[in-house]
Parts: sequence; structure tokens; C-alpha cells
Amino acid sequence: MDNLIIAGKAYSSRLLVGTGKYKDFAETRAAVDTSGAEIITVAIRRTNLGQNPDEPNLLDVLPLSRYTLLPNTAGCYTVEDAVRTLRLARELLDGHSLVKLEVLGDPRTLYPNMVETIKAAEILVKEDFQVMVYTSDDPILARQLEEIGCVAIMPLASLIGSGMGILNPWNLQIIIENATVPVIVDAGVGTASDAAIAMELGCDGVLMNTAIAAAQNPVLMASAMKKAVEAGREAYLAGRMAKKLYSASPSSPVSGIIASSNTHKDGHKAS
Repeated sequence: MDNLIIAGKAYSSRLLVGTGKYKDFAETRAAVDTSGAEIITVAIRRTNLGQNPDEPNLLDVLPLSRYTLLPNTAGCYTVEDAVRTLRLARELLDGHSLVKLEVLGDPRTLYPNMVETIKAAEILVKEDFQVMVYTSDDPILARQLEEIGCVAIMPLASLIGSGMGILNPWNLQIIIENATVPVIVDAGVGTASDAAIAMELGCDGVLMNTAIAAAQNPVLMASAMKKAVEAGREAYLAGRMAKKLYSASPSSPVSGIIASSNTHKDGHKAS
């Protein structure tokens, strides 16, 4: 099996999905089920996991027995907020240590504040969290986060929620080539072809939320994303043909083809 391995655990799906922006929990469940995802992200500051007993609980529709929850720090802009949020998540989820760290730098673009991200990652790793970290596509910073001890590097393809797709495949390739932990594209995927391209580049997985939740038919888009990730992974493993401006060799053999020996180059038969 070509499994995704994160922090020593194997997952058959390389598609990770978020749980926000759906019209209700029923649609959330339907889309997540259709996606085939096993790891689902949850914004602790926005989603009830039991901290509000009088509100619907996400765990009632996405049980821990079936899914690996990935609490994240969406909406956090400081080290203190991010660390506090993930400590709360670990308390709510009975010691759960696998988390997604993101420390944002700007409320308009939601671009990561990498100085604060690195500081928070250092604290969380020392506290025995298994940190999957949202980062810019800077290869040097990605390497630094791995050296700190993060279990997965999650560079953006483009801005969160933009749907612009992969804007800098070259930086992603450098990150992939240098990393020894999984590299998972996080943010910017808009449609199935974006997910396929990420996987063809050699990414270990793709995480998305808006691309599915904001589609006109989220459940159908979840199905498309599942297939795209699988197809992209297979294409990467298969190894694509080399790109050429043109091919001097026909794709089919020409030896043995029957041709009239009495036909001139001008197409007229000899008399």
C-alpha cells in the first residue's frame, strides 16, 4: 500500500479536508465522507468540540473512532494565542497531540507570520505536540521548521481561500526535494486540477477546505478532489515522459508497413 505516513501512523488517503464554511453539519459529514479523507482539520476557536455543551458538537457527526482530528490554530495571530489554543485542544481531546499550527500575519491575506510560527513551533515541540505546520513556500524556512521537529511541512500553494492554485511550483519542488518529513500543500487549491498538479510535483498530500465547501456542489467537488489526488499520486509514481518541443520518432513503428513500390513522391503512379 502507498500510504501517507505522519508521525508514525499510516493513512490510505492523501487528501486532508477542513470542516468549516459548510451550511450545516449534515453537509460537512456528506462532503467529508465522499472525500475519503481520514484526517480532518478543526478550527478550535470556531468549532464546538464539547466546550459549549448547549451547541451542536462536531464530534457527533465526525466521530473520533473513524477520523483523526487535526486541531488547528486558525484565527491566531500571536505565539501566545496559538500555543494556548492547542493546549486547550489537547485537554478537550484527552491528550491528543497531533495538531496543525498556523500563526497568521495579516487578516486580509491570511499570510503566515513566519517569525511567530517558528517561535510557536519550538514551544509546542518541546511540549511533545506532533506539529504539522502551515508555512510560506520559502525552502529555507521549511527546512528550519523540520529541524525544529515538525512532523509535516505544509506550504501554501497560494493565499488561503483564494483558489488561485499553485503559483510557484519551483519553490514547492525545492521543499519536496529537501524534506524528510511529509510535504502537504495547504491553501490555495481551487479545483481538481490544482490538487492533481500538487501531487504530480511529488507532494505527499493536499489539505483543502474552501475549494470543497465553497463549490456550488460541495459533495460532488469532494468526489472530484478525491480522484484528483489519487490520479496525481499515480502519475507521480509512474513518472511522466520527458517534455519535448516535438518528437522526431513516431509513436508507432513504421517498419513493415506495406507501401506501393510504384508510387512516386509526388503521389503519381508510375506508368
